[in-house]
Amino acid sequence: MAHSEPTAKLAVAILIVSDTASENPASDRTANALIPIFAAEGKWETPVVKIVPDNKFQIQQSICDWTDGPTWYNLILLSGGTGFAVRDNTPEAVSPLIHRHAPGLVHGMIAASLKVTPFAMMARPVAGVRDKSLIITLPGSPKGAVENLEAVIKLLPHACLQSAGGSSREMHVGGVKRLEAEAGLASTSGNAAQPQEHQHHHHHHHGHGHGHGHGHGHGHAVPKAHTLPADRPQSNDPSVGPSQRHRSSPYPMLSVEEALLKISEHTPEPTIVETSVDSSLVGSVIAEDVYAPEAVPAYKASIVDGYAVIASDPSAGPNTKGVFPVASVTHANVGGSLQPLQPGTIARITTGAPLPPNANAVVMVEDTVLASATADGSEEATVEILTNDIQPGENVREPGSDVTLGSKILSRGDIISPVGGEIGLLAATGVRSVKVYKKPCVGVLSTGDELVEHNNPCSLTGGQIRDSNRPSLLSCLQSWGFPTVDLGIARDTPAGEIEHALRDALRGVGRASSSVDVVVTTGGVSMGELDLLKPTIERSLGGTIHFGRVSMKPGKPTTFATVPFKESAIDGNQTRQQERKPKLIFALPGNPVSALVTLNLFVLPSLHKLSGLGEDASAANSKLAMGPRMGLPLVSVVLTHDFPLDSKRTEYHRAVVAGSRTDGRLYATSTGVDGTGQRSSRVGSLASANALVILRPGDGIAKQGNLVEALMMGPVHSRNM
Repeated sequence: MAHSEPTAKLAVAILIVSDTASENPASDRTANALIPIFAAEGKWETPVVKIVPDNKFQIQQSICDWTDGPTWYNLILLSGGTGFAVRDNTPEAVSPLIHRHAPGLVHGMIAASLKVTPFAMMARPVAGVRDKSLIITLPGSPKGAVENLEAVIKLLPHACLQSAGGSSREMHVGGVKRLEAEAGLASTSGNAAQPQEHQHHHHHHHGHGHGHGHGHGHGHAVPKAHTLPADRPQSNDPSVGPSQRHRSSPYPMLSVEEALLKISEHTPEPTIVETSVDSSLVGSVIAEDVYAPEAVPAYKASIVDGYAVIASDPSAGPNTKGVFPVASVTHANVGGSLQPLQPGTIARITTGAPLPPNANAVVMVEDTVLASATADGSEEATVEILTNDIQPGENVREPGSDVTLGSKILSRGDIISPVGGEIGLLAATGVRSVKVYKKPCVGVLSTGDELVEHNNPCSLTGGQIRDSNRPSLLSCLQSWGFPTVDLGIARDTPAGEIEHALRDALRGVGRASSSVDVVVTTGGVSMGELDLLKPTIERSLGGTIHFGRVSMKPGKPTTFATVPFKESAIDGNQTRQQERKPKLIFALPGNPVSALVTLNLFVLPSLHKLSGLGEDASAANSKLAMGPRMGLPLVSVVLTHDFPLDSKRTEYHRAVVAGSRTDGRLYATSTGVDGTGQRSSRVGSLASANALVILRPGDGIAKQGNLVEALMMGPVHSRNM
């Protein structure tokens, strides 16, 4: 059991992250190397040890088991998975779980290691607090783990007691000198405490980057900090200063490709439902192969207007020319059984109508003339056939000639297009219902005290702005064919309104008549003290933030999270709890351009996966990657003028793409550059754009005539050149 009292020993848990050790626990030597260090200090219980493979989910599950329950541990150490190999995911698994990062501990380990080797600059350490537990990652080798732990072991009791809720005032009675003495530390001339004994440190560490985001507004200039992180060494500690907030983002900066991979990894598999064959199927993905329960046509049918006849085999000689009595008239909508056609008679027949029994060919009406009518002149009595060349089977559609009984008519992964062909095929073969992948329901929520409904007739005052993001996001989602819920505006104040709005959306109460699968928010993800989404998701909803910053322009502070949610199902008169499933939250920036760009770039691929795109056989071997049909179509375009480049971040530049009638190539013209040739974040830049031109980082410009990639948001325009 965990302890937080100063007089009690502190509880510690060690998590060994290793594919090899998880299969053969006896091969691990790190845990046995670390345990004696705690025994020598005399302030710790005997550590609990667990081994997991290099799997982010198992790493995170183990940490949450040790931090979120009633038997939490004061200190959690992770050893392994901290290098640069593909399977080294420990820092990426730990960082999203941290509520308060501890850059001082990271700095101390790296600073000590730099005295041993310059390779310490390649370190990737993570340290911080989740709830009341202090979490630190260590290298995987026994030597490296011991050296890193010894660099900070004297400070950890004090850090753990503070993390567990100890009184800062009581702990600091007597000043820093007393704390240093109790910890066995000596002050240096630089006011930094070092262990009295000389320590050696391994050079394998783990680190993360910092940055700032955008607020909910219509900014035009690109903000730029005038100081470097090194100039503000304590800026990551939200407890420093009166505003109690981060001044640099604690979330690592991911590339767009890394962000898309995380979205794919954490987007659940699609749900299969059975639905009727009607127009609501448009845009759905077939979840299982569909076989024809009926042949098309189900009978011999005429393909022309004319006369059904009994034609002889060619070897018997011609027998269709002459005058014949009209025995019956057959229409396509005839009901009941048809009388067999007798030799020497013919039957009037319309296109699509069934041939009467015995008939085996149809003479086109153009090859006949009226010979006589009935006495009242209302019907044909006899008709003369002018040709003797009619062959058996001529102008006849055989049963099953279009679709044979039991044949596969649609395959798993096929999309029901708005053209109507697939629905027509299902209807023609008598299919009444099919299994498809359920379309996810998306709720859209705006956040911020400054927002006013766009249709509110009031005059704006102070810092108020109209909420243009929510209508545009809802419109875009609906154009993609997804059911949506307008979740309205959640104010930053009073406290808890954002949490209540998110909970209501997930539960299907309030403005949501049923629970949503995906929540898209806009605003509240930058660095303001009222940007509450991340802490609300993590601390109030128990969610996990998988990334909080992306190296892109616009949209840097885009955030993606999952929240575990257990829905209730009605079983008779009783309500039973179903299994806990993840619900997705995309927290988009408040800038209108950033919100729409990131909706297209990140939300759409996730919705496509939830809808079953990529579930066909060709995508079965690439489950972790967004399939080729997910997200916006990618094309190559020619720049019609120079485009400015960002030196560090990939830019998704708003543009109009038009196809040339002369050379057949696609040409891109910017809508996101102002009159001076500079980038613009104005919302008007998206009003006419049908594409996002992808501009990779670089110095200077992308020159006119260059061939680059673009993501198509709408139909290609026509260009007269």
